[in-house]
Amino acid sequence: FFACEIYLTRISRIRSRRDRKLLMHKQQLGRLFGKIKEKGYTLVPVKMYFKNSLVKVELGLGKGKKAYDKKETVRERDIKRSADRDIAAMKRSGRIK
Repeated sequence: FFACEIYLTRISRIRSRRDRKLLMHKQQLGRLFGKIKEKGYTLVPVKMYFKNSLVKVELGLGKGKKAYDKKETVRERDIKRSADRDIAAMKRSGRIK
């Protein structure tokens, strides 16, 4: 299993954007492959540790949002934006200090 297009400038100066091999147990790889093949799951690098010429990557398994979650997030963002706009207008007019 390879992590594709990892960009590390700290380690290799010549060819820094290339595929890197993930060293894991066979059972761990099988579990990750099974989850990644399911719809909506993706593998996300959470933390990176550097030691000499080696890099340790802590991986997380993420699941995308559903359509109704996205709509709710957009609605909340719009409400917050309009509230901020109203507060800024009130501050400009001198009603709020």
